[in-house]
Amino acid sequence: MVAAVFHLPEEHKEEAKDAKTSAPKPALKVVTPPPSTPSRASSRIAQRFVLPVLAPVLGIALLIGVWALLTQKGGGPFPTPAATFDAAVKLFSDPFYKNGPNDVGIGWNILNSLQRVGLGFGLAALVGIPLGFAIGRFGFLAQMLNPLISLLRPVSPLAWLPIGLLAFKSADPAAIWTIFICSIWPMILNTAQGVQRVPQDYLNVARVLNLSEWKVITKILFPAVLPYMLTGVRLSVGTAWLVIVAAEMLTGGVGIGFWVWDEWNNLNVQHILIAIFVIGIVGLLLEQFLMLIARRFSHD
Repeated sequence: MVAAVFHLPEEHKEEAKDAKTSAPKPALKVVTPPPSTPSRASSRIAQRFVLPVLAPVLGIALLIGVWALLTQKGGGPFPTPAATFDAAVKLFSDPFYKNGPNDVGIGWNILNSLQRVGLGFGLAALVGIPLGFAIGRFGFLAQMLNPLISLLRPVSPLAWLPIGLLAFKSADPAAIWTIFICSIWPMILNTAQGVQRVPQDYLNVARVLNLSEWKVITKILFPAVLPYMLTGVRLSVGTAWLVIVAAEMLTGGVGIGFWVWDEWNNLNVQHILIAIFVIGIVGLLLEQFLMLIARRFSHD
């Protein structure tokens, strides 16, 4: 049986070709995202703007509400929120008055405490950050100093105050010494940890290029260690502000710690509560400022 083979004429071939090319193609289905509904947009606004403000306000309102509930009967030694607020308005109406060497406004007390913190913290940074670089860079130095740091770091801040009074014979240098010795440890440990976490490949390249130790520190180690170093600085400034209040209570003079102790001797509980809020707010502002700097450098 012979299969029949049919051949189209040339004109029919052209017609079939034209029909194939002119056949309508299936339309592409374009998927468009659903329009943003008002509820979705409002939830986005709430997450970005409302919640970061509303949540802290609710927390503060809860604290004041519990405080008012506990003091609603009155007559006790603990003042009400309204009485404390009135005392704060009167206190901050003239925060920089001077009636004598030890009778000054709360503004001068805060500035004196910040000055002591700045001096002690600055000295700790000048010593602690280079020492942290050296400990992280040289293994022998780390093995030699790590036991000493582990021994001295847990010592209470107030235990260092008599040493400062014995050495400096004055209250102000003793308080600065206490801040220095207590805020140096976070900077040493965090800086050393950052140096130890630098990839070894970077140091191998520096060795191949025959870079000096100064260039290794400034060009390789410092940019890599900067986030760790700023974390240590933030922890240290919190410790310094924490220590100064206790140190000033014992040493006296002009400062927020001494002011709290003096108000306790006068049985002025309202001013003590105001000082607690002031100490917390100043410490929070210091920490937020350093976190802003750390975020700025970490983004770079």
